[in-house]
Amino acid sequence: MELIQTEIDGVFIIEPRVFGDSRGYFFESFNAREFAEKTGLHINFVQDNESMSHYGVLRGLHFQCPPFAQSKLVRVVKGRVLDVAVDIRANSPTFGKHIAVELSEDNHRQFFMGKGFAHGFSVLSEQAIFQYKCDEFYAPQSEGAIAWNDPDLGIDWGIPEKDVMLSEKDKHHPLLKNFKTPFVY
Repeated sequence: MELIQTEIDGVFIIEPRVFGDSRGYFFESFNAREFAEKTGLHINFVQDNESMSHYGVLRGLHFQCPPFAQSKLVRVVKGRVLDVAVDIRANSPTFGKHIAVELSEDNHRQFFMGKGFAHGFSVLSEQAIFQYKCDEFYAPQSEGAIAWNDPDLGIDWGIPEKDVMLSEKDKHHPLLKNFKTPFVY
């Protein structure tokens, strides 16, 4: 796997080695030993999730508060999404900054974000199947989120705002400036 560092500490892109021939392709989507060697992180993923969404669906910007904070490794199995991680760690030199990366069934890229990031994605294709590994179990009492359309974040989600489909819950999250972060850099 190739590890691509981003401008934000704790967020990186992974490009797996894909082996293809006339039968199709094969790649290792996760290898704990290689992940630790390349990142210096010893992550114990305990939960895998999968969602299917249609064009225009935007999920985010979500996180879990300590002590149930999650690191995530995400990828797309079918379709295309724009995946976004926002730094919400107090005292971080990149607080409020984000990284956006297109993940697709064609590029096989994966996106890792450590604890202290709000996460979301928008579906760019007709349909997308999205998978993510988490290093902490889901804890509903620990859920947190910030507004997907916070003007201070300036995220271009890659779809017109008129096409954005949100859950009822995702329509009512606070702006980052009105949120007291539980994460410290």
